[in-house]
Amino acid sequence: PVKRSVEIAGHKTSISLEPLFWEMLKRAAADEGVPVNALVARIDAERIAAETPPGLASAIRLWLAARLEHRAEKRAPG
Repeated sequence: PVKRSVEIAGHKTSISLEPLFWEMLKRAAADEGVPVNALVARIDAERIAAETPPGLASAIRLWLAARLEHRAEKRAPG
């Protein structure tokens, strides 16, 4: 994994993700027209609201997997 620093709600935190997930996160942020920090903050807010919140790195991986699944469903023939 690669450790990078991100800022969430004015606080810096480090996240360790595999390079593939960092690339996917950058692409997702670009697709949504937001900085990576903003997307991570949104994922973090969703994570905190969960009944049993996962760790932030896990939440990011799960969010990216759900995004891929959603995009695949949209492309699948009906």
